[in-house]
Amino acid sequence: MTWLDAVREWPLRRTRDGRTCYALHGESRSGAVVLIHGVGMRQQIWAPQVEALVSEGHDVLTYDFLGHGGSAMPPAGASLHDYAVQLRELLDELGQTEVALVGHSMGALITLEFGLAYPGRVKKMVGLNAVHRRSAEQRAAVARRAVQLKTEGSGMLLEPTLARWFGDPVPDDYRDVALFTRALLENVDSQGYAISYDVFARGDDLHSGRLGQIAVPALFATGEGDANSSPEMSRSLAECVADGRSVILPSARHMMPLTHAKEVNALLNTFL
Repeated sequence: MTWLDAVREWPLRRTRDGRTCYALHGESRSGAVVLIHGVGMRQQIWAPQVEALVSEGHDVLTYDFLGHGGSAMPPAGASLHDYAVQLRELLDELGQTEVALVGHSMGALITLEFGLAYPGRVKKMVGLNAVHRRSAEQRAAVARRAVQLKTEGSGMLLEPTLARWFGDPVPDDYRDVALFTRALLENVDSQGYAISYDVFARGDDLHSGRLGQIAVPALFATGEGDANSSPEMSRSLAECVADGRSVILPSARHMMPLTHAKEVNALLNTFL
């Protein structure tokens, strides 16, 4: 059975208030590794990492953040902290007092926000393909996409998004994972996507000046070919954190947890 097959059998659950859809993988003990997906995705995007981490003895928690998958819609005018509160409430309900966080893209922003807001709850953190201090050009481009999502919906952005994430044309080696990603993007709630993308668009500079407060080991990794979550961003994040380090994967782009799963899994298992 491949991870693409296994993902169909995930034990999805809901919190008591019905607000968050999640799944526990492994023995469900305290101290889990929490995987936080990116904007437009849902928890199943982590299937290769779940398989690898559980096989190495880690307990893993995945969930859909607000506006995505089976979770509730974010509030109007949502802030990044609303997404951190959602995670805190989930961890409280599950009795997860101290966890390791792994976030991809917007999930990396949520990881940083949670770590700064609730420092006693995090023992290690990983930001994959994280954004940090976008250039004026990058900021303008992501702002335009946020407006497009609000006014035109996600359909117009589907092909450009896949091209940024995988390359244009998509390499043959990535065709299956690109189709998997396309299916998630095609089924994302348009309102939840738009609200969350607006938060993502405004979040790249939110933690500047506070990253030195992070006292736990932190790893920031991205792909050599990821222009929007660039190597310079990961290196800068690592430099701002007392116990930070950065890794750049050659030939990888934005969806490296899927396209370079073997390398990403090795990084995570070693670091965690």
